[in-house]
Amino acid sequence: MAESLLEVKNLKKYFKTSRGMLHAVDDITFKLERGKTLGIVGESGCGKSTTGRCVMRLIEPTSGEILFEGKDLMSLSKREMRSMRGDIQIVFQDPFSSLDPRSTVMQSIAEGVKVTGKYGTRQAIEARVVELMDTVGLAQRLINAYPHELDGGRRQRIGIARALAVEPKLSICDEPVSALDVSIQAQILNLLQDLQHQLGFSYIFITHDLAVVNHISDDIMVMYLGQTVEMAPSEELFRAPAHPYTKALLSAIPIPKVGATRDRILLKGEISSPIDPEDACRFSKRCNYAADVCHASCPKLREIAPGHLIACHRFDINGMIED
Repeated sequence: MAESLLEVKNLKKYFKTSRGMLHAVDDITFKLERGKTLGIVGESGCGKSTTGRCVMRLIEPTSGEILFEGKDLMSLSKREMRSMRGDIQIVFQDPFSSLDPRSTVMQSIAEGVKVTGKYGTRQAIEARVVELMDTVGLAQRLINAYPHELDGGRRQRIGIARALAVEPKLSICDEPVSALDVSIQAQILNLLQDLQHQLGFSYIFITHDLAVVNHISDDIMVMYLGQTVEMAPSEELFRAPAHPYTKALLSAIPIPKVGATRDRILLKGEISSPIDPEDACRFSKRCNYAADVCHASCPKLREIAPGHLIACHRFDINGMIED
């Protein structure tokens, strides 16, 4: 059995609003094995980015357990958690806003190198920065360039180099390619995979694009309004999606062939409110298969095949939506 690097149990994050408690993340549980990639997908506002930030405690969870190499991160003080962030790094969505516009490429990457405390001299730090630039495919001639002088792909490579500088065991990639051109997206995705093979660290890859997550993930978790609705190995999820929401997401993936089309599943109806949600399936108002039981109680995740979990009242043991 593979070793678990990260275990998240019953993670919740609620935000207080003038109308009540907003359930951004509501009872999320998952495991991530060492050297593997977990993709988290869903529409904007489903809670996937909040989940990633809660794992790092950039946002303090409301409740739950976060076990990293068996250590409970929720029990750590702010100082202890700060030291743990050398093992857990994040690559943000917007490469421009995540960089200091007044810092050169050298200065941006060197900041992380200095944090490790392994490189005592200026020459050693500069040598490490050059090594990291070479690792992520940044030309050395850009070492004194500023963020505004670079395109999106190069900026994102700086973000990746900064994350690598502290030699993490887990990297949380929050929509790392969504702001980039398609050709640059492929380069960054291939870079992330190459680095994983070379260095052996794990990813949580957060995105709204199922085509992208299929390319890089070992397992995929589909979220809807703060909850997990389906979780499965990547190949299994694309071969036999079970939840109506997952099927709708997959139907929206364009086919890269001239004239090719697929039958779209259009979601209609009102989106349920995440503020003090009622005890019901949160997808029921948009689901073509919703029945009375779906409006009466919230379904629990259950295993329908090895490693394949679904939260749906209507899905039976034969792999079909019940009539």
